[in-house]
Amino acid sequence: MIAVSLATTLVGQAGAQVGGSATMTPINEGPNPYETITGWAKLPDGRTWGSTSAVDIDKDGVSIWVAERCQVNSCTGSKLASIFKFDANGNMVKSFGEGMLNFPHGIHVDREGNVWVTDGRDNRPGRGRGAAADAPPPPQPAEVYGHQVFKFSPDGKLLMTLGAKGGARDTGYFWQPNDVLVAPNGNIFVAEGHSSSNNPPARILKFDKTGKLLQTIGKFGTGPLEFDQPHALAMDSRGRLFVGDRGNNRIQILDQDGKLLDTWYQFSRPSGIHIDAQDRIYVADSESGSVDKTRTTWKRGLRIGSAKDGSVTAYIPDPAENPPSTSSAEGVAADKNGVIYGAEVGERALKRYVKKK
Repeated sequence: MIAVSLATTLVGQAGAQVGGSATMTPINEGPNPYETITGWAKLPDGRTWGSTSAVDIDKDGVSIWVAERCQVNSCTGSKLASIFKFDANGNMVKSFGEGMLNFPHGIHVDREGNVWVTDGRDNRPGRGRGAAADAPPPPQPAEVYGHQVFKFSPDGKLLMTLGAKGGARDTGYFWQPNDVLVAPNGNIFVAEGHSSSNNPPARILKFDKTGKLLQTIGKFGTGPLEFDQPHALAMDSRGRLFVGDRGNNRIQILDQDGKLLDTWYQFSRPSGIHIDAQDRIYVADSESGSVDKTRTTWKRGLRIGSAKDGSVTAYIPDPAENPPSTSSAEGVAADKNGVIYGAEVGERALKRYVKKK
């Protein structure tokens, strides 16, 4: 249990508990030593940002990788590149992924510099809003693809594909893969399940470095080692796996064999998690107070703290908190100099947060 004084230092409210329970006092304020920079990343001429929840830092420590959804919120049917690398000044230095992804959702750069991306949807057309329940399904594509995880070289060469084209449930995989992470020993962790309805998968799958499935961890639910939208993965210097259990408004911390070590609630509703080399933790909350109407006492924003003890030391509020939409960052990453990057779905942007002078 984390000491009560850590929370009271930040929010100034006696009785607040860090990490203690789902009913703890909300952390909606605190030091914000950052200023927000927009429009810094330079896309090709004529290209505009689509929704993005995928951002990570290159192995050089300062370049930025991002996957965005082809100027809108889906790449299905588009031939545009969806994966970009920017240098620290915002100049685009690499792009690829044309026609390969429907819904780039999570991105991870491994220790060798390879780029892993999850495709969270398939290319099957939906019935559309307002369609009658007995309406015939729309024509299906000749080739179904999506719900997969791709490993690319830094130059964009496809090195590995995990999962069946078009997705699979239960004993197969994946269905709505959210995020991917490669451990120091090469084992691969994938979090899947983006829905809270219709009997969703909600689990972590563990593979060896060749792509052989080793273990499935968890199931849909609200108890220990149960998940509801496991939306983000991160690993600290001790090798602990942090799972952003978004639908349950918590982070579950596991060892690499799937044993539950701790549960934290002080970062609210985690859409994205990043842990840097100093074990600072950055958590993007894009839904508190807007999507989850039972969580209106918490606010969206970026909460920053320590992965060692769970303390929250800074809070960057969402400037668009008042509109009833998802506006703040879903994906988050920080470079070796402490510059933070937030990948925005609602605002379709990649924002930069730098220390105030």
